[in-house]
Amino acid sequence: MTDPTHPAAPIADATRVVQGGRRDEWTRGIVNPPVWRASTILYDSVADLRTNAKRDTTHRLFYGRRGTPTQWSLADALDELEPGAEGTLLYPSGVAAIATALLAVLSPGDEVLIPDSAYDPTRSLGGGILKRMGISTRFYDPLVGAGIADLIGRATRAVFMESPGSLTFEVQDVPAIVAVAKARGLVTLLDNTWATPLLFPAIARGVDYTILACTKYVVGHSDVMLGSVTAGPGRLEALRTATYQLGQCVSPDDAWLGSRGLRTMKLRLDEQGRSALAIAEWLKTRPEVARVLHPALPDCPGYEVFARDFKGAAGLFSVVLKGDSDAGRAAMIDGLAHFGIGYSWGGYESLVIPVDPQFYRTATRWAADGPMIRLQIGLEDTGDLIADLEAGLKRFAAA
Repeated sequence: MTDPTHPAAPIADATRVVQGGRRDEWTRGIVNPPVWRASTILYDSVADLRTNAKRDTTHRLFYGRRGTPTQWSLADALDELEPGAEGTLLYPSGVAAIATALLAVLSPGDEVLIPDSAYDPTRSLGGGILKRMGISTRFYDPLVGAGIADLIGRATRAVFMESPGSLTFEVQDVPAIVAVAKARGLVTLLDNTWATPLLFPAIARGVDYTILACTKYVVGHSDVMLGSVTAGPGRLEALRTATYQLGQCVSPDDAWLGSRGLRTMKLRLDEQGRSALAIAEWLKTRPEVARVLHPALPDCPGYEVFARDFKGAAGLFSVVLKGDSDAGRAAMIDGLAHFGIGYSWGGYESLVIPVDPQFYRTATRWAADGPMIRLQIGLEDTGDLIADLEAGLKRFAAA
């Protein structure tokens, strides 16, 4: 157990998410750091202005775009969840975080490797702005592991990972890929949104940049767009330079809501993970279901890596239905009472969407036995969600 009289003693994640980022000079006796809104910062004199312009502006008021204690508090709290990290910066969305991290490490003529299971906006960066900048993208089998060595060419500069994939849930062997990348002098980046550092502390596993769409589990209430990038040792300056030059900044109100959500993230993640696994195991027993893609189930691609590396499971997974009826899938989804139909995930409410991964793959073939749905399991009663899905599966079968 943690000794509360010994500040240097290790503390648990549940304590970190509650206490992180609450510096006395920022809170001034208030439990939650207040909202500091600012664009212009005033100085006492010309000499004061000039002196401040030459100082490190991290955690120092300089100009609103560089942040105030409201943003710094959330960044510090996220930083404390990644042992060994050099620092964390915030962004107005998860996609903005991904794009800025990639632009921080890539230059014209470089190549980046991206898993074929990656989030669609990440894929679109490869064929969009990166391509226009003369940066090439090669998509790879997410289960390649140490075999990534065979894909590295003379122009390869970085390896991007997303584990598990947010549609098909392949779990990547991040330590094996990182080992190869380090041996070749490549930068590694990981979209760690599904697991968060609570379930997979990426910096401790050697990842150079770990990225969160904080919109999901950090915020937890489906009302804020927010992203973060945490840099490993020696990696923060390149990220900060790209962030400042691109003018990336976050509203202090959004950062405050992110901090508020963070305090309950572990409780929500634990409960949603427990409920999701129970629902996934129940779905495996259903005759209408061909396959359940949940990383904690032994038949999910990369399960062995998941069992070895992860501290637990989150609340997002996919289900492959039997048959070929898109109309049946729509009937199932449209009639659900406790699942909203909408993108994103990680909030307190349950969601469902139809997914068709086969249309996005280019390096690997995705074939399923029937139509797929993706489920985000919220904080509703597990029994109520199962009953709702049972009625939905009956509609699917009837169609």
